[in-house]
Amino acid sequence: MWLGIDIGTGGTRALLADAQGRIHAAFTAPHEDMRMERPLWAEQRPENWWDATVAAIRGVLAESGVSARDIRGIGLSGQMHGLVILDHAHQVIRPSLIWCDQRSQEQVDFIDRTAGAENVVAWTANPVLTGFTLPKLLWVRDHEPKNFERVRHVLLPKDYIRFRLTGELASDVSDASGMAMFDVVRREWALNLMDKLGLDRAILPKCYESSDVTGAVTPAVAELTGLAAGTPVMGGAGDQAASAVGNGIVEPGVVSCTIGTSGVVFAHMERVAYDPAGRVHTFCHAARGKWHVMGVTQGAGLSLQWFRNQLAPGLSYDALTAEAANASAGSQGLIWLPYLMGERTPHLDAAARGGWIGLTASHTRADLIRALIEGVSYSQKDCLDLIEQLGIQVRSVRVSGGGARSPFWRQLLADILAKPVVTLETQEGSAYGAALLALVGTGEYGSAAEACRAVIRETATVEPRAKEVELYKKAHAVYRDLYPALKPTFPRM
Repeated sequence: MWLGIDIGTGGTRALLADAQGRIHAAFTAPHEDMRMERPLWAEQRPENWWDATVAAIRGVLAESGVSARDIRGIGLSGQMHGLVILDHAHQVIRPSLIWCDQRSQEQVDFIDRTAGAENVVAWTANPVLTGFTLPKLLWVRDHEPKNFERVRHVLLPKDYIRFRLTGELASDVSDASGMAMFDVVRREWALNLMDKLGLDRAILPKCYESSDVTGAVTPAVAELTGLAAGTPVMGGAGDQAASAVGNGIVEPGVVSCTIGTSGVVFAHMERVAYDPAGRVHTFCHAARGKWHVMGVTQGAGLSLQWFRNQLAPGLSYDALTAEAANASAGSQGLIWLPYLMGERTPHLDAAARGGWIGLTASHTRADLIRALIEGVSYSQKDCLDLIEQLGIQVRSVRVSGGGARSPFWRQLLADILAKPVVTLETQEGSAYGAALLALVGTGEYGSAAEACRAVIRETATVEPRAKEVELYKKAHAVYRDLYPALKPTFPRM
């Protein structure tokens, strides 16, 4: 049996899978709500992630009845880009600035001025963005100098959990790729950039491939969680690369679309390639020696979550999508811009703001909800278009995440993306991918591709409908026109 652990935004999920990829049990422990004290700010406490991890491990062991001695390995996954800083005693210095925190535009500008924007892309294969880890670290330096003076180690969210499990300070190539401190082409830290910015190289952990063993469960943690001391812990992966492994996106031809809090379109690459404008991210894949490209919508499922929390409290997501299905395709010309936390692909604009455009007195709440789901899907179409422009062939799209559980949303994605949308037997995503990486790391399979060919099974395909494809093609063109028209206004807000 193998254990996969995913440190998400809303909670930590643990699941147990066997050598055939069958899931025997899963358990999720919720996190505290993210703290958003100001616009564009988003923080969480790493200590809360650890508490949730302990609860999730104990929960999945209790639910499964599996003996800890039967768990052969542990894989880790987690939300990317978050800044976790530790002092000399390995204590957390301040809450983590997580993936959707956008406060660091001044630091992004400083990095580009100091190192040169072209050098940053040459050294890391991506432009530096506000969501990445490096500018967040510099924000702490600029605004909290006393905290910065205490920094001895910089970790990502899942790597903090690794440290608590094993006592080892380590990361993996896929997650490190999103820090803006990593040379994606050479799969090593971008030390020239660290030196250019005057940052201490020693704050960076050792970096491994995703299926490498990075440590083992300590006796103290074994007593706390019920795991067996000495159980190996793999390098793991950032949530998107882990989810891609869980969806079998480890070979050419198939891409994934994950609708979680954020939305991600993800494609495997045998050889490294990147968009010179940085509108999509090129990172190391969790598959050894491979790369991936992904486009990111900051406020995908977050848009529907915001609507439910603020405008429809008490309603389930199923109830909201059922209501949206009663509205007509195109929402009577209403467009939702999902820029609740700025936007990455394709705009790279932390100042972008969300909202409905085109409201009339005839619009209903069903139109509002449908427009919201359509707008998120248009943003994913933007991502897919850029990936295809890099020469990546796309036969079909495998969907996962909360949005993929809705038949209505799956059909809508097929119509807007104009591709067959495929669902899989297992839709666990990141935690499942982490478990598969543990299978590889303990030698059960020789590679991520071999593991995925053995255990990933497609169950259903939704085909795009010609009439709706044409309707949404026109609506998407209107959606794309809105951002450039509104861009000059956003900073003035």
